Amino acid sequence: MYFSALPNELVVHVFESCSTVQNVLALAATSRHFHSVLNASQKLAILASSAEAQYGPIEDAIQLITHNASQPAHVKRKAPLSMSLLSQIIEVGKVASTWADIYPLRRWKRNYVDRRLLTTYENYLIRRAVYRLWLYARAFHNSRYGRLSRKSRQVVMERAKLLHNWSSAEIGEIEDVRLIMRDVVDSDICPSNGTIQRKFRKRFPESDHQLLFNIHLNYPPPATSFQSHFHSMHQTTSSSRFTPPPPAPSASLRNQNLTYLKYLATANHEPGQEGWGDDVPHYYVVNDMMKLDPGQILWLKDNAPMKYMVETFVRGLGEWFDNNGETFGETANMVVMERDDLEMSHGGYIGLQETVDTGDMGVVTWG
Repeated sequence: MYFSALPNELVVHVFESCSTVQNVLALAATSRHFHSVLNASQKLAILASSAEAQYGPIEDAIQLITHNASQPAHVKRKAPLSMSLLSQIIEVGKVASTWADIYPLRRWKRNYVDRRLLTTYENYLIRRAVYRLWLYARAFHNSRYGRLSRKSRQVVMERAKLLHNWSSAEIGEIEDVRLIMRDVVDSDICPSNGTIQRKFRKRFPESDHQLLFNIHLNYPPPATSFQSHFHSMHQTTSSSRFTPPPPAPSASLRNQNLTYLKYLATANHEPGQEGWGDDVPHYYVVNDMMKLDPGQILWLKDNAPMKYMVETFVRGLGEWFDNNGETFGETANMVVMERDDLEMSHGGYIGLQETVDTGDMGVVTWG
């Protein structure tokens, strides 16, 4: 029997068995008959089920999508399912899935012999952690929370209420993913002078050029040539406020060329100027950059290989961003210390990081 001759009930069952939204739409596009069957059945429910399998948990994605400044971040929100909401779920889900692809490459960056594919459940945990970390960034890393208000008791308690929604194990998963993002910021977006030196020697081992690094990290005048090319969650329209528009087809090749030129010493370019400082200065730069949400970090990684591009992007966020480090760490520290049943509570947040590093907690555990 031809597939097209199957009863509609079986065709609907095939639609319901699709594990990705793309598969559902591709099957519906194969013929007018299948397209009409999908539209005549519970199309929204079928697409939602596929989105849950591919980008779930969509409940956490909905918490991110529906958050706004008029509602406390820790209050659970419900929204009726619609095609508009589903398209936004897919939008943030693609970002979360990309971080799931990045995770094994960074988690086993040095001990690459242990590198492996992630299980379906581990991918699920990473996406959930990305949604929750993204929600925290949207709620508390913005112009309403400047440097002077970060220690306010009311603000601290608001941040803690959000983390109280999650168990200690779930906070460990978020921290595991956050460390992966920090590694991307540390090595790719804002590399230290030492990282620039190491990558320069790796690319040009025969060169006798001595790199010249900035002692002071004062920003140069804005680079207007990049101004029209970057987008952020804060500057996009309401229909695409979570992820920037995809780059032009030639952008990938352009960025590859810029990445090569980043470490190429010429009469007009000094690779040492691409560094973001040593040790203490670099630490504070990375702390500032960790206020960016997962979508922004991913976009900078793919589209801003040069230092001036990153500076232009950050400058566009506003003055509140400078010298105002991320607050997730200190909030997690307070929440962990409040939980007496947590074995690592005596070590606070440092203990949490160590527990994640050793594999006792996090997305991938050794136990």
